[in-house]
Amino acid sequence: MPVCAGGDCLPAYLEDWSALVRGQVSRLVILHEEAEDGNAMPDLEKPVLAVSKAVVNLVKVSPAPVVNLVKVSPAPVVNLIKVGRSTIESSEDPILKQDMPAALHRVEAAARLLEEASALLKSDPYSQPARKKLIEGARGILQGTSSLLLCFDESEVRKIIRECKKVLDYLAVAEVIETMEDLVQFVRDLSPCLTKVSREVDHRSQELTHQVHREILSRCLESVKTLSPILICSMKIFIQILHQHCKESDEAAENRNYLAGRMSDEINEIIRVLQLTTYDEEEWDADNLTVMKKALNAVFSKQQPAHDWLMDDKALRGGVGEKSLRQMLELSRRVAERALPPDRDSIRKLASDVSSMADALCELRQEGKGATPQGQSLARSIEQKLQELRGAVSRAVSNTERSGVQQPAHTVAGQLEQAQRWLANPAMDDRGLGQQAIGLIVEEGRKVASCLSGGSRSEIQRLCDEVDGWSSQLSELCRRGEGNSPQANTIAKALSTKLQELKNRIQTAVVDRMVEDFADIATPLKQFTDATLAPEGTPGRAETFEDRGRNLSSFSNRAAKTARMVAAGSTGGNKKAAEALLSSASQVESLTPQLVAGGRIRMSFPSNEAADEHFENLRREYADRMERVRDLADELTDSAAFIKASEEVMRRHTVACEQAIADGESQAVVGNVSNIARLVSRVLMVAKQEADNSEDPSFVAQVKAASANLEAGVSPMVLNAKAVAVNPGDELAVKRWRDSNQALLNALGEVRRAVMVYPEEDAIPAADMARMQLNASQAFQQPVVDLPSIEEDLMKMDFSQIFAPPLQPPKPTSSLSTHSLDVSHIINDSFGTMCITNHISSPWLPSGSRSVPEWDVSPQSSLGRYHRAPESNWGHHGRDHAPPRPPLPGGDRAPPRPPPPETDDEEEHHMFSKAPLPSQPIMVAAHGLHQEVKQWSSRDNDIIAAAKKMALLMARLSQLVRGEGGTKKDLIACAKSIAEASEEVTRLAKDLARECTDKRMRTNLLQVCERIPTIGTQLKILSTVKATMLGAQERFPRRAAEMGSEEDQEATEMLVGNAQNLMQSVKETVRAAEAASIKIRTDAGIRLRWIRKQPWYQY
Repeated sequence: MPVCAGGDCLPAYLEDWSALVRGQVSRLVILHEEAEDGNAMPDLEKPVLAVSKAVVNLVKVSPAPVVNLVKVSPAPVVNLIKVGRSTIESSEDPILKQDMPAALHRVEAAARLLEEASALLKSDPYSQPARKKLIEGARGILQGTSSLLLCFDESEVRKIIRECKKVLDYLAVAEVIETMEDLVQFVRDLSPCLTKVSREVDHRSQELTHQVHREILSRCLESVKTLSPILICSMKIFIQILHQHCKESDEAAENRNYLAGRMSDEINEIIRVLQLTTYDEEEWDADNLTVMKKALNAVFSKQQPAHDWLMDDKALRGGVGEKSLRQMLELSRRVAERALPPDRDSIRKLASDVSSMADALCELRQEGKGATPQGQSLARSIEQKLQELRGAVSRAVSNTERSGVQQPAHTVAGQLEQAQRWLANPAMDDRGLGQQAIGLIVEEGRKVASCLSGGSRSEIQRLCDEVDGWSSQLSELCRRGEGNSPQANTIAKALSTKLQELKNRIQTAVVDRMVEDFADIATPLKQFTDATLAPEGTPGRAETFEDRGRNLSSFSNRAAKTARMVAAGSTGGNKKAAEALLSSASQVESLTPQLVAGGRIRMSFPSNEAADEHFENLRREYADRMERVRDLADELTDSAAFIKASEEVMRRHTVACEQAIADGESQAVVGNVSNIARLVSRVLMVAKQEADNSEDPSFVAQVKAASANLEAGVSPMVLNAKAVAVNPGDELAVKRWRDSNQALLNALGEVRRAVMVYPEEDAIPAADMARMQLNASQAFQQPVVDLPSIEEDLMKMDFSQIFAPPLQPPKPTSSLSTHSLDVSHIINDSFGTMCITNHISSPWLPSGSRSVPEWDVSPQSSLGRYHRAPESNWGHHGRDHAPPRPPLPGGDRAPPRPPPPETDDEEEHHMFSKAPLPSQPIMVAAHGLHQEVKQWSSRDNDIIAAAKKMALLMARLSQLVRGEGGTKKDLIACAKSIAEASEEVTRLAKDLARECTDKRMRTNLLQVCERIPTIGTQLKILSTVKATMLGAQERFPRRAAEMGSEEDQEATEMLVGNAQNLMQSVKETVRAAEAASIKIRTDAGIRLRWIRKQPWYQY
């Protein structure tokens, strides 16, 4: 096996050690490559000795000391083989005993080959056998040491997993504990295991190099710690109710089973993450493959209880073993839903057969015939079928992973990106991914529309219907092979515009719904708690409890649905927060019935302390989950958009309040005013989050001042509203309320403007493309004079040309109104410079001359290139009253030289002139990064320049790996250059993050960029492995037979996965850097200009 399988999830010490060995082996490979040109090989005694020192520093016999010694600097060579064999003899891990000898043998053989090569080359520098031994020894050293280290590390992981499985075994028997004595023993046995798992998993999470997996382990471990005392309490109340023979025992058992299942799921997730050795940057928890792997892992965790039940002739229906078997079948069906068609049919048939046979076995055992030959034979048959089912599920997961079928994104923004990629080239075969993405956007739009009413609902439904119809037409054209036809391109452009419009409508509607649904998350729970704790004898106690329970369930379901919409509609690219929101929403949904059941038990046993404690635990857990859902939804929603939506809802409540006043309905007045006050409270909460998240003193001061003003306006509005509610006919009271409410709305607007990065401006009208002219031949021509930018030498500028008497234009065909704005000429020159002539009424001009000339600004530069626009009616005052001469910007000092033009466009165009084929996965990854960064100018933006360089280098690496010229030395050098560029991108991103005043943006930027150097280092290692796969005397391209070897294919697959991860990480870093660059300290000294290459009206 080649070096660390993706390695992105392995401990840091393995990364460092592998990099050290790779550096020495790369030197040997390059020396070999230089000899291919006919040069004599130098003396290899020192390089071989360096490799030996880098390989061996393992001097003890247990894995733990080995780990510690790997972390220090290399010592003199010791007998690695002896140490490895001693470790094998002392270990109790059968897998280690199996895997370690092969790795040791490979290292031993590789070291011998290097020594022989060194000896031969001393006597004959041109020796061909020596060169062959050199390259074979280099490959063996690299792969052998990596395998050796992985054997040690995987052995440590298996130790942790064994402890986790002990916890799972204890949780499985929680269902059969029915006495307090058994419960006490259960707690005594479970506590040490949980403590050990907690300690070891926490230590492991700190060693992992990938942030995502560290966070998953920490989150799961925290959930286990939280749920364990609640589980013990639920078991205690179940035992007490069971002994009293009350009907509530079923609900108590359901509570206990739910909590045990939640803990089992968290432990299984810990086991899954511990076993990961690769990471896909675009992988989501909801991805088909991820769901299948989780289900497969759970299937294997259930097999032992199921086996024990089958082998026990006296086991009855309903036991732990039978439940485990049924759960295995359910998990298998979950895998089948996402598997490829052949695997799906096989799994479903096997699951159906096992289910029928298990039913028959349960009937036999219920009749006391489980020990009969018929019962035993049936049990053995079920065991055999279960083995076949496990094999079929494993094959299904493996086949799905190898198929490489890309899944649609899980957010509307991601789906839109996939759809736009297809619409840019409809003739491209993307295996239906673009059309699937469009279908999911339409589905999400209809789902959102179903929750709306009025014009918003009909508008979204109309857009969905239009998009669906055009998508069907385009798909039909592509099916007929007319994807490049003018009709297809026209439909694709229209569809792209409508998709963007639909996405914006969806996001607006989701924010509106979020404002309404999360305005008050405490009242439903408080009302349910009050109903649960109501004293016995309270009139209507039971009816009130049931009503409050239904309200709580309805609220939870609606909140969970809204949370999923927010996660799907998020545009910030925060995948971690979106996944956490989805997980929390599911937990709220599943926890609500348990809370209602716990409340019913508490109401039935008001004097039972265990029941009271159990209900309080569930209530606190529900409140924490719901608050977590709200906070995550706030994090994924733009604060300014949220406040603006809140403002709109408040205005609707104001209108409703006015209507209630007119109708004399005091209760309606109180209800609407209360809703306004709740919305203000939510806005203040969001504003506080923005202030706490920022380190910009000016921004924080503005937000706090606006928030204080808003908060001060709440009490007067509420007091005035109370006076109105008492007497709706009091005109003076109504006027006071209206004034205070309007002041509150004005203060809310100030908060919205305070949290915005840029103040809200009037929308710029879209340019009329039909009126655009490439030249001004049809219009009156006025000489155009370039005005200097700040960076040009104003001393050389002839201002007399600027203010020269204008040529007399033709008489205008229509007169201008006094207060009109007429865009009469829009001229687009060959450089994309747009010239707009505006005739604006000017009150300070003398009578008879009511317009002034305007100057156009090129979108190509933030400073702008100015041209004098053709004027239609300046009047004689345009000549007689020239403005004063402007002061020189730098005195007599010459301004700085303008930056040189970008020169990478030609190389970019050559490398990415056409879309890569699916058979070029590394080129596809490079092309994806290039598509992301090419929209930005690299001038004055080092991050974009470095990212473009990485895309070009990765494209070159793709050519080298595919055998399109180049040598082993070129491959290693290219990988080294990519790693260096990776470090440069990371350095620039960290510099920007240090000056970013937004804490969330800074954290996100640091998290997405921190893994880039690790992946870049792995790329160097994997490229070295790939280079050593080449035989001596061989240049690219290689023989087809050798390219197909299993070892070579494995190395190539790992290199491809690493390249894809690296390009995706850089892409995410660019996006995060662009977002963070708008919130940097003004005195930071960072000059990072984000200038789009295309005009704004093309987006």
